[in-house]
Amino acid sequence: MKLFVFGSSITSSYWNGAATYYRGIYKQLYALGHQITFAEPDAYRRLQNRDAGDFSYVETVVYKDAEEIPALLRRAAECDLVVKHSGVGVFDELLEEKVLGCRSDKTRVAFWDVDAPATLSRVETNPADAFRALVPEYDFIFTYGGGAAVVEHYQRLGAANCHPIYNALDPETHHPVPPDPVLACDLLFVGHRLPDRERRVEEFFFRAAELAPDFQFALGGEGWGGKRLPVNVRWIGHVSTGDHNRVNCSARMVLNINRDSMAGVGFSPPTRVFEAAGAGACLITDRWAGIEQFFVPEKEILVAGNAEEIVSCLRNTSAARAKEIGQSMRARALRDHTYALRAKEVDAILENVPAESAVL
Repeated sequence: MKLFVFGSSITSSYWNGAATYYRGIYKQLYALGHQITFAEPDAYRRLQNRDAGDFSYVETVVYKDAEEIPALLRRAAECDLVVKHSGVGVFDELLEEKVLGCRSDKTRVAFWDVDAPATLSRVETNPADAFRALVPEYDFIFTYGGGAAVVEHYQRLGAANCHPIYNALDPETHHPVPPDPVLACDLLFVGHRLPDRERRVEEFFFRAAELAPDFQFALGGEGWGGKRLPVNVRWIGHVSTGDHNRVNCSARMVLNINRDSMAGVGFSPPTRVFEAAGAGACLITDRWAGIEQFFVPEKEILVAGNAEEIVSCLRNTSAARAKEIGQSMRARALRDHTYALRAKEVDAILENVPAESAVL
């Protein structure tokens, strides 16, 4: 099957948290025999901050302005499936509408939401939102998280279907490596500074640092340069994909903090959960519905509801126990949560729905 994809970027993780997800999904769809063209805009300096790596499993097409989109759509219309991901960052409304013009007896169109809470909040609070009326026109709705709640919301909007395809592990890119003494710390958090994340970072991470001045904390991600940090927090800047393993393996524990919207919806483990799992790191996560569907609390993952509980994890989990938890998490991810398994889910969905059954 030939796929034409509009996404933020598959070649750069710079201000682009979906990069790991895109790479895992499309590399494994390619392994199943699909041909993929991935169109990404020249935006947010991502082209100037590309990651090292082999992206030969996709043909990457870069476009600079809206005038190039009609030609891309003509190419897309010759494929079997056209995918519009949410959060491209530029021309989103234009693409959400125009990709539907690619539909035919041969070509189906999917909307693949990589931030369903944000998308649903937008369309449900604004009846005039242009995307709201387009939802029923798509042949497929895929989301990278959200569970039954997200499925129900999309169905209420008239979606013909909605399939959560969760984040996962690519063991070829995320795996244990020797720790780097320069990056040694007690707790690591990596995440870009975003309005609906910052409050929770302050509540969980910075507050924990203030409560535990005898521990060392490391903060990765863009946007934190102007932030006043506790004295025992070191900002290490952007962490590219090639540095994930080195950074995760150098911390005694790694912290996951979901954004407000993701935590509220639940069933939304972000990419950093599986990146840490691949490294065999001991992960502490904030509490959200559905954790136990992915990992067993206290055995494969630690769960904290506030900064005090994070500090308790740090103080009461020995290095040997932390290593054991990290190894158990990695084993579970390799067994149940790989992108090879996720791609097989997608492949089954696509192969079992003939083109003539698409919503017209």
